Amino acid sequence: MKVVLGGLKDRAEELQNFLEPRVGMKPSVSGGELEMEDSAIRKGVKPRQVKTYVKRFLHQKGLRKTFRVLVNGSQLTIQELEREEEEKEEKKEKEKEMKKKEAPQAPEKKEGGEEKEKEKEKKKEKGKAKAKSAPKGKKKSEKKKS
Repeated sequence: MKVVLGGLKDRAEELQNFLEPRVGMKPSVSGGELEMEDSAIRKGVKPRQVKTYVKRFLHQKGLRKTFRVLVNGSQLTIQELEREEEEKEEKKEKEKEMKKKEAPQAPEKKEGGEEKEKEKEKKKEKGKAKAKSAPKGKKKSEKKKS
């Protein structure tokens, strides 16, 4: 299995040490790649799991937003995202956050008013239902007295 480091060449040793206990062997570093022999990898560890480990490493180092990990067969490729794409994503996220902050205030008032009206209607209906269901004639307390 190969991990093509791309923009992470300078952190190859850190990634190597991070993967060692998880994969069950120390990957060898050559050029801009980490290589692991399939026979030496701990049983049950698949390329998808190694991808998850690499993503976890990136997250711990605070690099998750700047890199992506692709799997192609038994080869993983770590690609650096372009700054423009990242900036666009950040702007979209900020816009969404701003909308979330602004939008809930107005609808909440409307919903709250509607909910109060619904509750009032339910109480009225319950009161009517109780009045209709009450038996005609003597009350239970009056029946016991006689």
